[in-house]
Amino acid sequence: MSGYEDVHRHSIERPEEFWAQAARAVDWEAAPQTVLREGRWFPDGRLNTCHNALDRHVAAGHGDRTALIYDSPVTGTIRAFTYAELLDQVARTAGMLRDLGVRTGDTVVIYMPMVPEAVVAMLACARIGAVHSVVFGGFAAAELAVRIDHARPVVVLSASCGIEPSRLVEYKPLLDAALEQAAHRPAHCVILQRPQHPAPLVEGRDLDWEPAVRAAAPAGCVAVAATDPLYVLYTSGTTGAPKGVVRDNGGHAVALQWSMSHVYGAAPGEVFWAASDVGWVVGHSYIVYGPLLAGCTTVLYEGKPVGTPDPGSFWRVVAMHGVRTLFAAPTAIRAIKKEDPSGAFAKKWDLSSLRHLFLAGERLDPDTYRWATELLGVPVIDHWWQTETGWPVAANCVGLGALPIKPGSPTKPVPGYDVHILDPDGADCPPGVEGAVTIRLPLPPGTLTTLYRDDARFTASYLSRYPGHYLTGDGGHLDDDGYLYVMGRIDDVINVAGHRLSTGQMEEVIAAHPDVAECAVIGVADELKGELPVGFVVLKAGAGRDPAEIERELTAMVRERIGPVAAFRRAVVVGRLPKTRSGKILRATMRDIAAGRDYRTPSTIEDPAALEEIAEAL
Repeated sequence: MSGYEDVHRHSIERPEEFWAQAARAVDWEAAPQTVLREGRWFPDGRLNTCHNALDRHVAAGHGDRTALIYDSPVTGTIRAFTYAELLDQVARTAGMLRDLGVRTGDTVVIYMPMVPEAVVAMLACARIGAVHSVVFGGFAAAELAVRIDHARPVVVLSASCGIEPSRLVEYKPLLDAALEQAAHRPAHCVILQRPQHPAPLVEGRDLDWEPAVRAAAPAGCVAVAATDPLYVLYTSGTTGAPKGVVRDNGGHAVALQWSMSHVYGAAPGEVFWAASDVGWVVGHSYIVYGPLLAGCTTVLYEGKPVGTPDPGSFWRVVAMHGVRTLFAAPTAIRAIKKEDPSGAFAKKWDLSSLRHLFLAGERLDPDTYRWATELLGVPVIDHWWQTETGWPVAANCVGLGALPIKPGSPTKPVPGYDVHILDPDGADCPPGVEGAVTIRLPLPPGTLTTLYRDDARFTASYLSRYPGHYLTGDGGHLDDDGYLYVMGRIDDVINVAGHRLSTGQMEEVIAAHPDVAECAVIGVADELKGELPVGFVVLKAGAGRDPAEIERELTAMVRERIGPVAAFRRAVVVGRLPKTRSGKILRATMRDIAAGRDYRTPSTIEDPAALEEIAEAL
């Protein structure tokens, strides 16, 4: 196999040749004769994504291979499904949707917890060419209503409840309230009745999942155009209007199939675990589609990194199921590190199956990287991508021969991505100089094709600032070796007395302090200097020192490593940081609080009380 540099060069210099070759790994009903036309990949190809994820493996004699392991510490359940068993469930569920009037191109909203039926629902939609829109389970009724009105589903698939470590979340009342608020009325809702809390059904509208599926005849795969949408996934935007990322069928299947072996080094039959949620892009790409396209065994985990029941829960899953590749968010590893700084819980389990730990979703600070590397003794690989891209933009592609790791960098652009760092005038920045991280068009297969029902906003948000480039919204730089450093959203750059400074760089320094579990730095308004950085710090469990002393040490560290120009004089110790349910720190909301601006509590927040604690600290 060619090395990384040759493969990346080929993908940029001869993209059509490169992706035509990659497309041969996918089953087509009509193989594409045209690879790229006006930014759309494989425009004359026809295929079915569910066939590629399930049917072809069964047809090849792999029906007895385990497709899905459901591990739920919150219910004490572990179940495994072979490819043949999963195919049967998906075909029957697709038949149910067909019988309820869902046709190719119709939308179906999925509002479910981390249960096997959520995976089945997504694949069942793909099987009949319907477009699924998964809404993160437990979203508030108002947020669900907005998405229902925007997606206009024919059917909503949901469950009676979700289960958190300390509470039960009733989904059905949230769904009922959302449907009362929404202008759009789906014809039917199908409710999975969980034994922990069955829900009353609305006569004429609601169906009980299990008998409805049992009564349905299996549905076959419906081939669709490669450019037809597979799903819509709503992501956070700067306005209140929904921002639905549209993913196509053909480019998505080709890109994810390629990424599983080349980026993650995963082989058919191996156990691949993305410790995320099906409601997020990681869950779409690497719990459901990527591993199944590649013929791997995927793990669906209904639990938390800590508290279900202890900080060893991830290591138990790895040991019990023989996980070869683990993909998690840095925030999950920081949570484990905070509760178990010595790694004692990891040492209770046989982790010899684990080959790689991939991390993405937040910047991986060097301290967390070093801790995980020393604890696990395997490569810890930072990689970077977005809901919009659907698969990694920058990574250490282990399937192409791993490159030297540089802590703080997600390594180099993945083949297919022509990454540039541009200054405000659109010129390339020299190595080491920060600018806007962009991707020169065309974007590779698998990335967003537009925003749902909003082509104008797609162009305005991503393509208008730098013509010929996709704007990622992140700032960063390339070093002399071509390694990418992503320092956070462009609006995380603060201006201190005319100096543009990265709060991500300051966070890196603070995170290196031995007592710090995690941190966030934001800019607050200052009459003299324009903005001043303030650090919010969560201490490790057992750090029994005077917070004021730690704050002084952090101020000295930033001054020493970044310089007096940073004017960093305030670090505040807090009990926790406000985060989304997927683990992202809500820096923009923290900035609004610091500035005294009215702010809207984001719908994705894990616990709204954390914002009040930040306000008190300020």
